[in-house]
Amino acid sequence: MKILVDVNKVSKKYKSTLALDNVSFTLKEGQILGLLGHNGAGKSSLIGAILGALSYQGKITVCALDPRKKRAQLMQHLAYISDVNVLPLWMTVAQILRYSQGVHPRFDIAKAKEILVDTNILMSQNIATLSKGMRVQLHLALIIATDTRVLILDEPTLGLDLLYRDTFYKHLITWFQEGSRSLIIASHEVNEIEHLLTDVLILKQGKMALYTEIETLQEQYFILEGGAELHDRVRKMSPLGIQSGFAMTKWLLKSQYLEEAQTLGIITKASLQDIFIAIQKEGL
Repeated sequence: MKILVDVNKVSKKYKSTLALDNVSFTLKEGQILGLLGHNGAGKSSLIGAILGALSYQGKITVCALDPRKKRAQLMQHLAYISDVNVLPLWMTVAQILRYSQGVHPRFDIAKAKEILVDTNILMSQNIATLSKGMRVQLHLALIIATDTRVLILDEPTLGLDLLYRDTFYKHLITWFQEGSRSLIIASHEVNEIEHLLTDVLILKQGKMALYTEIETLQEQYFILEGGAELHDRVRKMSPLGIQSGFAMTKWLLKSQYLEEAQTLGIITKASLQDIFIAIQKEGL
């Protein structure tokens, strides 16, 4: 598979603050990377660097193009959706479609209209009158119709209700499966995106706290659930995370203790959220 995004030893400093510290990853066709981290972890700086909107130290290529030197050319292959509206509010839906057709050589206006048929968005509506969920759907329709190869989503469903989220991800998955594409999703809704991901990168204070394939990650950890009487025995297994309930406690453990834990309580798979929380609290 062809590498579409290559980030190599990238750092970014704002005066005395090191926002990114030697971050590296690659993203190939067919891969979906979850970019996770609390506010201030460096996610926005990394996205800005990939988009060519920020200066940085290190090397980045997207579709074999340098974002800083070939940004105009890169925008033919790279798209970005955030939780902040970036569409021109004074335009109507029909006007933004015609405008996109005029400025983007690969924009398929018929495809955009086909996608919007499944929504409540009307061609005559002014973008300013659309709800946040409708604006996100319109933005995604524009991107899908341009045949983008790399898409970056930054909290795209923040503030959307369940119906809009479901529709958004339905169109997104269909688009992704239609071609050789890569996707980066930055989100605090870890449980919402976990099933979509092939890989995960967790940043903590600008550093790479974890970078691995989802399948590999799930093989490395598990959850043991049991009563308070197990505390002393489980403590010897060096639990990475502990969630205390009214009657039961959940421990996040490394897979090397799986056989020993089988007879102690209920064994379940560790979710990405379980691992993410453990990393943010102490680090694995």
